[in-house]
Amino acid sequence: MAVFIVIVAVLHGLIHLMGFLKAFGLAELPQLSGPISRPAGALWLAATLAMLVTGALVLLSPRWWWIAGAFAVALSQGLIVASWGDAKFGTLANVVILGAAALAFFARGPLSPAADFEREVARGLAREQAASAPEAAREQPITEEDLSALPAPVQRYLRLSGAVGQPRVRSYHVRFTGRIRKGPDAPWMDFTAEQVSFVDPPTRLFSMDARMFGLPVSALHMYLGDRASMRVKVLSLIPMVDLAGPELASAETVTLFNDMCVMAPAALVDPRIAWEPQGERRAGATFTHAGTTIRATLVFNEAGELVDFVSDDRGALQDDGKTFVKQRWSTPLRDYRAFGRARLASFGETRYHPPTGEYAYGQFEMKEIAYNEAAPTLRR
Repeated sequence: MAVFIVIVAVLHGLIHLMGFLKAFGLAELPQLSGPISRPAGALWLAATLAMLVTGALVLLSPRWWWIAGAFAVALSQGLIVASWGDAKFGTLANVVILGAAALAFFARGPLSPAADFEREVARGLAREQAASAPEAAREQPITEEDLSALPAPVQRYLRLSGAVGQPRVRSYHVRFTGRIRKGPDAPWMDFTAEQVSFVDPPTRLFSMDARMFGLPVSALHMYLGDRASMRVKVLSLIPMVDLAGPELASAETVTLFNDMCVMAPAALVDPRIAWEPQGERRAGATFTHAGTTIRATLVFNEAGELVDFVSDDRGALQDDGKTFVKQRWSTPLRDYRAFGRARLASFGETRYHPPTGEYAYGQFEMKEIAYNEAAPTLRR
């Protein structure tokens, strides 16, 4: 889609150049039957440049290109109306560019879920910077003494992940690709996603862009304090899901704790977690936040890697898009690799276990992760 808009904008812009060339006598263009004054020719050149800038910004600044696109279309269409007999077919290109700019506005503009995501990230960073703990205390590394109260397999996992000797995790910023579906028989949708999470107070901000039957779908999950919300829209306009409330907060609490286990193992040195030893390769955990308590079982392999996370406290959203039904939820993990100084699973699934049989509804491949960034580099 982006490449198509670039091609339309560039070709449309170059056609505008004909008005400039004729006005200044730089080329014989008999196909332009009407006279064009030099001031009008300068405007045709300005329209050319505006369209070329629009085409470049589609690729370089997906967050803001719609502003240039709307200006370019307005200038172009004014000139086309003034030379209607020769230029009327240029209206078709303007309609295409204006439609794409409108979609970009709803997808990335100041009222979009993406803008809400960025605003909440900024607020989280401001809270994190204003935290009362002195900087020296916040940067204290994880030590072996910090691990002493944890079950043996959790200790091994933190050592394997590279947590020991590293600063305590205050926030983490992650990028994913993958695919997701609504149910076991539904088609898969490819997605890209970005997540910024804060450890104290627990905050999870997850923004996803997918495609369903070729149409763009945006999703925004926000877990803030004791509140959680989930919005899913087609074409960034048509609501599919718009949820909030205690059931969603409980489900998001499970997800937040899962994120800590999978993506920020150093955060497991946390007094809000009560541990239950369950042998050499399992550990039970109870996590409490804002009056919500959830339980999970962590499963490890012989090498000490976390290979599964299982909880019965996460509800599955039903087909009506409004109600939840408690089901076993698990996240099998594999393909451990280095992400800077951390060693983490790069691939995971999200699975439900209904009576009809378990199925994966999400597959995530982690591409990048960074910890304790002062200002995460967000999507433009």
